[in-house]
Amino acid sequence: MKPTGTDPRILSLAAEVAKSPEQNVPVILLKLKEIINSTSLGSSELKKIKQDIYCYDLIQYCLLVLSQDCSRIQGGWTTISQLTQILSHCCVGLEPGEDAEEFYNELLPSAAENFLVLGRHLQTCFINAAKGEEKDELLHFFQIVADSLFWLLGGHVQLIQNVLQSDHFLHLLQTDNVQIGSTVMTVLQNILQINSGDLLRIEGKTLHSILDEVVFKLLSTRSPEIRSTATKLLLLMAESHQEILILLRLSACYKGVRSLLNNQETGSEFNQELRQLLGLLSPKVHQEEEEQKLHQAACLIQAYWKGFQTRKRIKKLPSAVTALQRSFRTKRTTRLVKLNRHKEEEDHRLQVQLQRQRAMRLSRELRLNMLEIVHPAVPGICVTFCCIILLRQLSVCVVPFLGQVEKHNREMEEKSALIIQKHWRGYRERKKFHQQKPSLVEYKAAVTLQRAVAQMSDVASRDLHAQAQERLQHYFMGRAIEERAQQHREALMAQISTNIEQLIRAPSLKEVEEKEPELFISRSRPVAAKAKQAHLTTLKYIQAPWWKKIGEKAGDEIDVAQDELSVELETLFIGGTKPP
Repeated sequence: MKPTGTDPRILSLAAEVAKSPEQNVPVILLKLKEIINSTSLGSSELKKIKQDIYCYDLIQYCLLVLSQDCSRIQGGWTTISQLTQILSHCCVGLEPGEDAEEFYNELLPSAAENFLVLGRHLQTCFINAAKGEEKDELLHFFQIVADSLFWLLGGHVQLIQNVLQSDHFLHLLQTDNVQIGSTVMTVLQNILQINSGDLLRIEGKTLHSILDEVVFKLLSTRSPEIRSTATKLLLLMAESHQEILILLRLSACYKGVRSLLNNQETGSEFNQELRQLLGLLSPKVHQEEEEQKLHQAACLIQAYWKGFQTRKRIKKLPSAVTALQRSFRTKRTTRLVKLNRHKEEEDHRLQVQLQRQRAMRLSRELRLNMLEIVHPAVPGICVTFCCIILLRQLSVCVVPFLGQVEKHNREMEEKSALIIQKHWRGYRERKKFHQQKPSLVEYKAAVTLQRAVAQMSDVASRDLHAQAQERLQHYFMGRAIEERAQQHREALMAQISTNIEQLIRAPSLKEVEEKEPELFISRSRPVAAKAKQAHLTTLKYIQAPWWKKIGEKAGDEIDVAQDELSVELETLFIGGTKPP
C-alpha cells in the first residue's frame, strides 16, 4: 500500500526509473542525494521522505545497482561511491512499517555485504593501479565506501556481528597496503567504540584471525600511522574485554609480544598508548590485578556472608523476643494461677469453718429454744417428737457441709493419686530408657554403617519399598483382626464375670424352683439381672426413711428389708436371688 502525501519529486523519480533503460538507472538514482540534502537532518520531513523512497522501491534499486558489475555502471566508481552514501543515509533512521522483517533480515545484511564487496574491488583496483593520481582517486572512493559502511553500522548495530564475521572484512584487514590497512583498522576501531560486545559473539577462529592481524601490523610495519592505529585498537580490545587481555598474556601464540614491544622502545618515541599496552601486558600488573580481584572477591564474599548473618539474626530477633515474652507471660500466668488457687483454697477453708461454726451455733440456739418452749410437765413423747424435729433441722444445716467436705477430700485424693502416678510413670519410663539405651546406640551405629557401606540402586530401592508397603499392609490387616479378637475376648470375660456374679447371687439348691435354671440359659440374663439390681437399689433409696438417706446418694446401697418395699419383687426376678 503506497503512502498518501508523497513528495512529487519522489513520484517523478520513481516513474523515471521505471521508464528508463537499465544503464541509465544509476545516474537517475543520484538525484536522491539532492532530495535528501534538501531537508534538515533528524526532521520529521526527512523521515517521511525516507519512507516514501523505501515504499517506491528506490532503495532496492540502489542495492541492485551496487550488486552489478562495476565496469558496466555509467559513471564508474564516482556513481558507485555516491550510491553507497545515498543507500546508507536512506537506511539509517528509516521506519519500514509493515515490511520491517524483510528490511531488517534481508535488505540491511545485503547492503552491508555489498559495501564489503565494493571495498574488496576497490582494494584490488588500488593495488593494480599504476599511476599515483588514479591511486589517490581510488583511495578516496574507498574512504567514501568505508564511511558509508560505518554510517550504516552506527544506525543499525545489529549488523556489526555480521560484518566482523564476514570473510571480505577479514581480507580487507589483511592487506599490506598502508593506506587501506589504516582505513580498515580505523573503521574497526570506530565499530568497537560503538559496541564492543559483538567482538566476543563471533566465532573463536575469526576472533583469533582479527587479533593476529592487528598484532602483526603492530610488530611488523614501520609506518607510524599503522602502528598508532594498531596500538589504539589493541588497547581498546584489551581494556574492553578481559578475555582478550588474558589471551594476550597467557596464550603461547602471543608469548613474545611484550618483549618485542620492549625492543621497539629503544631508539624510538614511545607514545602513551603503547606504554599503557605494555603496562597491561606486564606480569607485575597482571599479578597485582589478580591480587586485587582476589581481594575484591574476598571482600564481596565477606560482605555477603556478614549480610546473611545479620539478616538471619534480624529475622530471629522477633521470634526470640516473642519467645522471651511468651516465657515471661507463661511464668507470670502460672504464678498468678497458683496464687489464685491458694487464695481460693484459703477462702474455701474459711467458708467451711464459718459454716461449721454457724451450724453449731444454730443447733445450740434451736436446742435452747426447744427447751424453753417445752413445759416440764409435757409427756416424754412430745420431747421425743421435738428431738426428731431438731434432728431434721440439724440435718438440713449439717448435711450440705458434710457433702462439701467429702467432695474436697475426694478431690485431694484424686490429685494425690495423679501425682503419684505421674512420678511412678516417669521413673518407670526413665528406667526403661536407660535399659534400652545401649541397644539404641547399637542400632544407630548399624544404620550408620549400612548407610556408609551399602549402595542401593533405584530398582532395588523400589523393590524394598514395595516389600515394606506389603508388610505394612499385612501388619495393619493382622492388627485389625487382633483388635476384633481382643474385643471378643473382652466381651467373653465380661460375660463370664456376669455369670459368676449371678451364680454367687443365685439361691441354694434347696430353694431353687423349676423355672430358675431355664433363666440362666437365656443370653439376656446379664442385662436383666443388672436392670433388676439397679431397680432394687432405686426402690430401696426411694422408700428408705429420711434418717437413712443422710450422707447417701441415689446410687448407694441402702439396707432395707424386702418386706418393707411396697412392690412385689418376685415379678422382677429373673436370675434368682438369695433370701435376705
